Amino acid sequence: MDRQWDDSKPIYRQLRDRVVAMILEGVLNEGDPLPSVRTVATDYRLNPLTVLKAYQELVDEQLVEMKRGRGMFVNAGARELLLKNERQKFLDDEWPRLQEKMQLLGLSPKDLLKQRGGKP
Repeated sequence: MDRQWDDSKPIYRQLRDRVVAMILEGVLNEGDPLPSVRTVATDYRLNPLTVLKAYQELVDEQLVEMKRGRGMFVNAGARELLLKNERQKFLDDEWPRLQEKMQLLGLSPKDLLKQRGGKP
């Protein structure tokens, strides 16, 4: 995980997003343990409550589960759930802006495929 934080959003949210990225990229798989709250807090010089808040969001989203005395673990199906949610978020939030920009620039989907070397 990157050790740099930016001021655009709370650190706990950035930490949550980094864990999500690790799940999506396959760095963390189903059943894998998350680093302990204490380890993350020490390694990244964070308040343990900040780490716990990030982890709690992941629990609330049903991406990870807490096993008492053992730690936090990636839930079965977490990656698929994230992909579904992230795809929908993209379609709802980002795609309309991209479509608008494409129209403004006079680009079609075929133009994008040509740029990538794909076939229309």
